[in-house]
Amino acid sequence: MNKLSLLGVIVLTVFSVKGQEARIEAVLDAWHQAASDADFGTYFGLMTEDAVFVGTDATENWQLPEFKAYARPHFDKGRAWSFTPVERHIYLDEAENFAWFDELLDTQMKLCRGSGVLKKVGGDWKVAHYVLSLAVPNDKVGELIRLKRESDSLLVAKLKKD
Repeated sequence: MNKLSLLGVIVLTVFSVKGQEARIEAVLDAWHQAASDADFGTYFGLMTEDAVFVGTDATENWQLPEFKAYARPHFDKGRAWSFTPVERHIYLDEAENFAWFDELLDTQMKLCRGSGVLKKVGGDWKVAHYVLSLAVPNDKVGELIRLKRESDSLLVAKLKKD
């Protein structure tokens, strides 16, 4: 391959990746907006059929049917949750069939961290796995541990017994 051909491949690859990142960015923004608008159909339509949502509570590890059941009453009230990205990083596999990301979110719980995986399904990007966590400043971790020590100990004991 000559230098000009190699340069062309590199340029096409960069534009392809940037285009995919823009599509992924748009999907994630639409997904968050659908929750804010309580648009159940759009929100869950942007997820894969085997999606997983991991929430901030240690017990919140939902397969899609369970997550829909949890979310339905919130959406039915006309407002689910509102997550506004303030920072996002997107990464793609070489074949551009999977993407993973992390984002910092402004939410009703203040700053949270979201991370997840998107999968290309029929040419469209869909959320396959999402993890939401509270962003806790390092100097506040000790205080948080004190607040949750008892409830975490009870949950760990229950999980070990099951």
